[in-house]
Parts: sequence; C-alpha cells; structure tokens
Amino acid sequence: MGIKGLFQIISDNAPAAVKNSAIKQHFGRKVAIDAYVSMSIYQFLIAVRSGGQPLMSESGETTSHLLGMFYRTLRMVDNGIKPFYVFDGKPPTLKSGELAKRVARKAEAEAGYKEAKEKGIAEEIEKFARRTVRVTHEQNNDCKKLLKLMGMPYVEAPCEAEAQCAALAKAGMVYAAASEDMDTLCFESPILLRHLTFSEQRKEPIQEIHLEKTMEGLGFTREQFIDLCILLGCDYCDKIPKIGPATALKMIRKYKSIEEVLKHLGDKYKVPENWPYADARELFLKPHITEPKELEYKWEAPDADGLVQFLAVEKGFNEDRVKAGAARLQKGLKTST
Repeated sequence: MGIKGLFQIISDNAPAAVKNSAIKQHFGRKVAIDAYVSMSIYQFLIAVRSGGQPLMSESGETTSHLLGMFYRTLRMVDNGIKPFYVFDGKPPTLKSGELAKRVARKAEAEAGYKEAKEKGIAEEIEKFARRTVRVTHEQNNDCKKLLKLMGMPYVEAPCEAEAQCAALAKAGMVYAAASEDMDTLCFESPILLRHLTFSEQRKEPIQEIHLEKTMEGLGFTREQFIDLCILLGCDYCDKIPKIGPATALKMIRKYKSIEEVLKHLGDKYKVPENWPYADARELFLKPHITEPKELEYKWEAPDADGLVQFLAVEKGFNEDRVKAGAARLQKGLKTST
C-alpha cells in the first residue's frame, strides 16, 4: 500500500531532497530492488495483457510476469545498472490486518468480475479482472529461476523486502533501494529510487529521494519522521480517520510524537480501538533483516542455453528474441563493470 501523501509532503517541504533523473544517469550503480513492489510481479500480471487476459503459454500457463521481469531487467542492464533483487519473506503479524483487507477486496472484485461477465460490460470486466490478480508461489519461483538464468543475484528477506533493501543501501553495498513504497525511507534507506523499473513507454523520470535532506527539510528526527508516516497510514496499522497529510504534518511539528498528539486530539478524531502505533514504530526502528555482511551475491554471465530452454521451449517465448536478450545481458554486464 505504501504511505499516501508522503511524497507530496517531502516535495513541498524538502524540495532539495528530491531529484528527477534519467535511467542512463545511474550507469555503473548497484541497486537493491524490491522484487514484488518495484519490479512488481503483480504489476506485470496486470499490465502485460492481451485482449484483457494475461499472456499465456500454449499449455495455459501465465507468462506476463516473466516477460516483464526479463525485459525490464534487460533495460536496466543496458543502461549500466546492476540490479540485486530482494523478495519478501514472512510478513510481520501486524500486517495481517492489511493482508486480510486485501483478501476481502479481492473477493469483492471476483464477485464484481462475475457479474460484469454475465452482463457483458467490457469496461467493467477489465476493471474487475485487474483487481482479481494474485501472485502465486509458482510465479514467484518462476521469477527466481529466470533471474538465476540471467545471472542476476537475488535474496529472500526474512520479512519485508523493502527493509532488506534499505539495509543494503545503508551498509553501502548498493547505491540505493528501489521501491514504489515510500515506507522504504522509514527503514532508513539513505536513497530511495522510484520509477526505476517503469517501462520506457511511460517516459517517467526516476525519482531519487535523499533521506538526510528530507530530514533537514522537515526538521524531524527519525522517530518523528516515522510517527508522521504512521499518522499518514502504513501497512502495520490503520490511520486515524479524518487526519490527512497536512494535519498529520502539523500535529507532529507541534507535538513531536504520536503520544503527545493523542493527548491533544480532543473529540474531533476517533482513534481506532487498540491502535498498535507503538508496535508499528518498533517494526520500522528494528526491522527483521539479514545482516548485509552475511549475504553473498554476485552478477554472473547469463546461461543462454538455459534461457532458451526455459523461456522459448517451456514458456513459448520467441527463441531469437531470447537469444538476443542473452547477448544484451552479456554485453551490458561487461560495459557496466
């Protein structure tokens, strides 16, 4: 879900923290990428579709996620970037509420999709079809197999991928963490890259957000920044109804912490029952990660024959294009070294 309104707050109050850049300006950099959110496997399953349906092999297997992962990775390597993918591990208990809401939304979408099909309303069918998309365990494993054949390193985080990406960036093992989730900054990534994995057709500049300049512009400590993000609404707990970005910022600036905010709320705002803001804060301050120094990873030459077997023979991709992609990988890795 991410933290709504945070980017606008940073842009308005700490403009020096945000820089727009082209992908070629990141030549030679190693970047830790949140595989689910930023290189969004989910995003590919929605975006890479034909006639309203996901791309499939002759055997009926969905292949949209592989097409997206293959060509977006190629684009980064072509531009001299070395991606290091991080997959989510087990979600924290606090996230179960958010996950339950997502399941409920999916169920509603499936009911809407069924009704739209019965009525034959094309726009409604497409809208609800997108909302019913799920990333399966097999699709995750497909992506990991593809990355291995491409020579791209990846790791499964013990918990949240964006926390592991942030730890790698903080340790100086990569230049930045790449994710569309702004809460990556709460995990103390010095630099966050957004839009890095967008398609070339979208022509969106890469947003480079610097944490230190963000803090300077807002005049916040890390704890105050995290409390702001919790008030804005994060995956770990619901937000307080009727508190928008401007109000949340004003409250933390005035009262310095959520504890003090709660003392001065009055009757205008209703705080959710058993609101676990302190637990959410602790998850941001002390995330469950693998220490970066314990990770071994390297970029290797692609397995061209393995890619042809997996993508062309098993998944129905065009063999010549797969071979051309393998050649681009080989050239790109040599160029960026």
